[in-house]
Amino acid sequence: MQSTDAPATRARTAGFRRSLRQWFDSGEGQAAIEGKRSDRIDLVRTIPFALLHLACLGVLWTGVSPVALALAVALYALRMFALTGFYHRYFSPRTFRTSRAVQFTFACIGAACVQRGPLWWAAHHRNHHRRADTPADPHSPTQHGFLWSHMGWFLTPGAFRTELERVPDLARYPELRWLDRYDIAVPVLLAVLLYGLGALLQHAAPHLHTSGAQMLVWGFFVSTVVLFHATVTINSLAHRYGSRRFATHDDSRNNAWLALLTFGEGWHNNHHFFPGSARQGFRWWEVDLTWYGLEFMAMLGLVSDLKPVPAWVLHRAER
Repeated sequence: MQSTDAPATRARTAGFRRSLRQWFDSGEGQAAIEGKRSDRIDLVRTIPFALLHLACLGVLWTGVSPVALALAVALYALRMFALTGFYHRYFSPRTFRTSRAVQFTFACIGAACVQRGPLWWAAHHRNHHRRADTPADPHSPTQHGFLWSHMGWFLTPGAFRTELERVPDLARYPELRWLDRYDIAVPVLLAVLLYGLGALLQHAAPHLHTSGAQMLVWGFFVSTVVLFHATVTINSLAHRYGSRRFATHDDSRNNAWLALLTFGEGWHNNHHFFPGSARQGFRWWEVDLTWYGLEFMAMLGLVSDLKPVPAWVLHRAER
């Protein structure tokens, strides 16, 4: 006689295998993702996220060198700009124009952040502006607490799904759909290149005191983990700490320290009041490194039609 537990066991086994496949193919089993409870962490699928953090302990064995540390900082800066300038200000609210080649280039750099693909990022952000600090906002600290808003929500089945219906303007590009579905491809390629660079330098320039493992740990694991936690402070901290210039329908705040850390994203109350500008530091003294970078790219002809802050917005702020 067949055990009554057999169907449940088969279902659990199938779910486990599906979660494993989703490490490499985020489009695998989307219907099953929707059927899971969206408020519980998917333990199997979050194993790579946990390993990413644990791998930072490798610094205890590899040590550090100036070249490894410099590369970690450079990759933080480059990828933060890709996130803030393109994932946030271009793919989400479309605050400027660029060519398809530049669009794809920065989509790849953004994908190297290990914060999922460009379509996922844009769809999620568009939803955030519709639901900010309501019970339907998965990372509202006022609704769900600090730890959940900081990273717990990111690890749930509901958060893994890309809502393509929210980004039809972007989903028409097959290269962006591929990047979004196989979002692990670019990070793996970056990790391999960093290890290879470190191994090459160890052989060709031993006076730099680096190695493949050291470059991998600092350039990829440490830099990526710091980048992730800096990015999500805009969810967990910029909706609690700072000033409110505009009376928005959410709890968004302006925070100068977070703006420095995230290249301008900390001017979050500004952004929530008027998300249609490529500039988030509305005043001259509000440092917005991403805006400066976009202006430089505009001078080079790589981007165009940067949407400014309208006069009526600045006038409203003076009230």
